[in-house]
Amino acid sequence: MKVKIKESAIVTPAQETPDQRLWVSNLDVLQGRYHFPVLYFYKFNGSSNFFDGKVLKESLSKALVPFYPLAGRLGRDENGRIEIHCNGEGVLFVEAETESALADLGDFPPMVEYKQLTPKVDYSRGLSSFPLLVAQKTTFSCGGACLGCGFMHTVADGGGVLHFMNTWSDMARGISLRIPPFLDRTILRARGRPPNPTFHHIEYDPLPTLNNPAPDDQDSRPTSVANIKITADQINALKAIVMSSKDTSTKFRYSTYEILTAHLWRCACRARGLPDDQATELNMPVDCRARLYPPLPPNYFGNVNVPSYTGCSVWGARVRAISGDSGQDTQSY
Repeated sequence: MKVKIKESAIVTPAQETPDQRLWVSNLDVLQGRYHFPVLYFYKFNGSSNFFDGKVLKESLSKALVPFYPLAGRLGRDENGRIEIHCNGEGVLFVEAETESALADLGDFPPMVEYKQLTPKVDYSRGLSSFPLLVAQKTTFSCGGACLGCGFMHTVADGGGVLHFMNTWSDMARGISLRIPPFLDRTILRARGRPPNPTFHHIEYDPLPTLNNPAPDDQDSRPTSVANIKITADQINALKAIVMSSKDTSTKFRYSTYEILTAHLWRCACRARGLPDDQATELNMPVDCRARLYPPLPPNYFGNVNVPSYTGCSVWGARVRAISGDSGQDTQSY
């Protein structure tokens, strides 16, 4: 797939927005300073104004009014701490085209070519030199389109990005702002006397070391990336294994997410040939908007995703209870 850039423009908020320096929380500061990509693919619907660039830019300009921090730039305060300069400099919007068709992408397997569907960001000129949002509309030969966006992670997490994208989509269809973002991040400012931890936090422990380190030559083995489809019947079979397990003394029902996560965790350990007594950890990002006390507003725009860790040995009781009592059971799926 080859992508040709047709036009680039800086889109600024449609109205005057507050010119201020926005304090960011520790959760924002901890994020890597990079743009994480989000790709949306759309089949051609036959409309004469399907994915019209003018409509996209005008609606983007309107969406940047309530989400004005996205139109700013990163900077530092007098102490060198990261902050957002809400100066309305705008975001980058690119229009591009490709001779490829959406059908050429199949089931959208992970490919390096996808990097062409979001604008490249030059980080070499300093912290305040690049937009916090970059967007690209790529038209395919079949008439379909891709909207690829890159969001500076310091500014928002996945929940905030989804809120913005839904707002942009609404405004492109002539729908007014439904839910304004909550922008005051000082709600997460550290308190004078924070509470002491009441239990062990595994997330601060060093990562487990391998009992039997792999030879250096294994690092050069070829790798591949693939999408693996798991059917509803396979999920139900895994759930049946759990409910019939001897280790399950209660009728507690595990969610599909828990069942599948435990199964993938175990399969990854088997694929790596780890011994049964090898300590392992699983890291899962958790949206904490509703998990804090008191809870944050659901429309909070910022980073509230916190890594949650759990750990056990390869054939530990936790994984065994969820993924089945025998290795043969899980191996067949």
